[in-house]
Amino acid sequence: MTYSRPWTAHVLTLFPNLFPGPLGHSLAGTALERGLWSLKTVDIRNFARDKHGAVDDAPYGGGPGMVLRPDVAAAAIDSALDDGGHSDRDLARICLTPRGSPVTQSRIQSWAAGAGVIVLCGRFEGIDQRVIEARTMEEVSVGDFVMSSGEPAAIALIDGCIRLLPGVVGNPDAIVEESFKQELLEYPHYTRPQLWQGKEVPAALLSGDHERIKTWRRREAERVTKERRPDMWQRYRLPNDRTN
Repeated sequence: MTYSRPWTAHVLTLFPNLFPGPLGHSLAGTALERGLWSLKTVDIRNFARDKHGAVDDAPYGGGPGMVLRPDVAAAAIDSALDDGGHSDRDLARICLTPRGSPVTQSRIQSWAAGAGVIVLCGRFEGIDQRVIEARTMEEVSVGDFVMSSGEPAAIALIDGCIRLLPGVVGNPDAIVEESFKQELLEYPHYTRPQLWQGKEVPAALLSGDHERIKTWRRREAERVTKERRPDMWQRYRLPNDRTN
């Protein structure tokens, strides 16, 4: 499906000044200047319900920390949905939280193929579950660790999408053979000098034999994946085992 406006990232945040941040540099920044994607930040505090700009409250049931109010969060989400130019069904709705499902390359590809994303950056102790469910937000996590806020995770997620957009990467072949393709990590890379600190470039890469190089890269990708990501290795091996 083609869209009348560029791929758009709507970032719902308490810290709009953090954007574009790294997204304003390198490939993402150049693509932003060229109009290949657009960034819209939504300051959640603009939807506070009192004169003090409060957006959070104490959790029911007790406990430490504060919780982002559902009425405030819903108003911020709705403002992005009402932005115009896209059907609300065209925009992926993402809530960043450590308790979410892991972000995968396949999910990144899916989001990049759509019209854009609405990213709600977590903060405080959490976000009221009712608004997550009412606005059908997809809870996702960028890793098994906790950060002080969701903004760094949002930047990482959006950057992953941007580099897959048409025209962003000059050589499209550069994103064909990468980590997580076919459930494998990427093979090691080498460049000049051929001999460095007593270490040689693997002979297969110097052979000029394309089949030999392809075989070497596949074996190295399998080796690295098996050593570093046994979970991915099992997913990779299962279909192969069924065909053997």
